[in-house]
Amino acid sequence: MELQAPNASVTHTRWELYRLLSEPVRLRLLALASVDALAVGELAELLGELQPNVSRHVAALRQAGLVRVRRHGTWALVQVGTEGPVDPVVDDALRTGRSLCDRDGSLARVADVVGARERSTREFFARSAKGAVVVGPPPELAAYLLALAPLIERRALAVDVGTGDGRLLEILAPVFTRVLAIDRAGAQLAMCAERVAQRGFGNVELVEGELDGAEVKRALKRLGHAGADVVFASRVLHHAPRPADTLRRMAALARPGGAVMVLDYGPHEDEALRAQQADLWLGFEADELRRFAREAALEQATVVEVPAAWRGNGPDRAVPWTLLSARVAGDDRSTKGAANAAKKEKRR
Repeated sequence: MELQAPNASVTHTRWELYRLLSEPVRLRLLALASVDALAVGELAELLGELQPNVSRHVAALRQAGLVRVRRHGTWALVQVGTEGPVDPVVDDALRTGRSLCDRDGSLARVADVVGARERSTREFFARSAKGAVVVGPPPELAAYLLALAPLIERRALAVDVGTGDGRLLEILAPVFTRVLAIDRAGAQLAMCAERVAQRGFGNVELVEGELDGAEVKRALKRLGHAGADVVFASRVLHHAPRPADTLRRMAALARPGGAVMVLDYGPHEDEALRAQQADLWLGFEADELRRFAREAALEQATVVEVPAAWRGNGPDRAVPWTLLSARVAGDDRSTKGAANAAKKEKRR
């Protein structure tokens, strides 16, 4: 007859099942493996048996489908499955095994044996770290951003205006489903393309052209979006001949209710940046940025200063940085909701 046990894959006659479960050590092994997934070495410690003997018993129980074994490198974790009906004989064997383990105290020691796994971990982190603390973004930053991404409600599409060599993509690509990176300089996009290829950013599309150019419009249409959830511009505005107009064109790329985030400089007197970085404007006052936002029909405009420690180590690290955040009026969800309601009303 077929053995009705979790993961059973081999047919056994009744006498074979009785013979398999006739050894007390196997009953105890089953009971312990029903509490937690235990390594063969841990089972040997609890059972007071040699590892080769435990491995032999595990192999027999596994062949019968009574336990499953998962490999983690050199570890072989043994556990009794919980899916499916359990044969009455197996159920009786588990009860008997638990009684035996209760009597010898091994069942109560399972928690201590499992807890001992982290001894080496505790010792590793308790040792004094060697070397100085590395300041700045960690190499695994993208993984942390990926973990935070689900907390952002609307992240289907981001637009990176003036992407340059694509540094901001290191932040946007792990968070947004799609990213449109725009720059009007082919040389800059070539560097950006190299970054995208090296980092494997398959969700990033590069576009060479002006903000309101046909290339950008075609790209948005190709991606199936009427506008971006967020439009980013990192240190772009101070290069624009007409900053207010540039912000207006940025805002036009966002959907109703979408956000516009502009990272730029506060007012400063560093003329060297004009020669070194081709800057046109020596930063902007907060009131000036808010006025630009109003002229672009943006709402909820706020301006905050970026802490000095977050300004990197480039030639502009000594000047003040600010962040303008604002939103496009309206919300496409409410608009769609009203349209759907109107359609339902017509059907009635």
